[in-house]
Amino acid sequence: MAIHLTKESKILVQGMTGGEGMKHTRRMLAAGTNVVGGVNPRKAGRTVDFNDRPVPVFGSVAEGVDATGADVTVVFVPPAFTKAAVTEAADAGIGLAVVITEGVPVHDSVAFLAHARRCGTRVIGPNCPGLISPGQSVAGIIPADIAKPGRIGLVSKSGTLTYQLMYELRDIGFSTCVGIGGDPVAGTTHIDCLAAFQDDPDTDLIVLIGEIGGDAEERAAAYIRDHVTKPVVGYIAGFTAPEGRTMGHAGAIVSGSSGTARAKQQALEAAGVRVGRTPTETARQVLAALDAGA
Repeated sequence: MAIHLTKESKILVQGMTGGEGMKHTRRMLAAGTNVVGGVNPRKAGRTVDFNDRPVPVFGSVAEGVDATGADVTVVFVPPAFTKAAVTEAADAGIGLAVVITEGVPVHDSVAFLAHARRCGTRVIGPNCPGLISPGQSVAGIIPADIAKPGRIGLVSKSGTLTYQLMYELRDIGFSTCVGIGGDPVAGTTHIDCLAAFQDDPDTDLIVLIGEIGGDAEERAAAYIRDHVTKPVVGYIAGFTAPEGRTMGHAGAIVSGSSGTARAKQQALEAAGVRVGRTPTETARQVLAALDAGA
């Protein structure tokens, strides 16, 4: 089992015929992902051949859903068109929209996320690497060759740290790894993934990666304290970040003691979470937690 994405998922790629869309569609297919079509109104009716795997191009998401039964879309369109792309996917009844695009205006994100919620569409992102259920499916840009199937669930704001922890724990393996993105407004939160991993019988331990800025990790800590019975190991990026400085992601702004890595660490540890100060130490904490539960 996995959360949000399985081998049964049927994936459309909005923007498949662009440079990034082509590159990552090829990688998704190589990983065994069931990509059933692309979407580009200007190239509707064509077929793109990916190493002898023909993938049809549809003029709209609705056409793709009708023809293939697709239930997931991965969005590789420029920022100016992302709002329209996600809105179109939600209107077509897509259950999961994975928005890779970086630089989406915040007011656009607010609008399409509200519309998606009304339509019952879960959005992951924007500005995220997507998600992977190793051995089953990849939706996004996460490399498929750095992890094997296992029983760890991972949720992360940072794409790079998603990859690093996957690599550090590659011998243990993962049920699903979800990169939720670091924008100030995101469609899926740490808490959403914590709840899903808690309910997943094939996830034994959860890794939570956060970063400085905002209070998402503090809210996640409160949720863990009240609702999560599985062991959780955390890592917060930004222990050495200077106060008042934006660090990488648009949401990673520290003001006074609010949003600091230390404050987040304290909140998580108070909820029973083991927190590492480096990715490698975090991986060691995971191994220790698994050994303790053996």
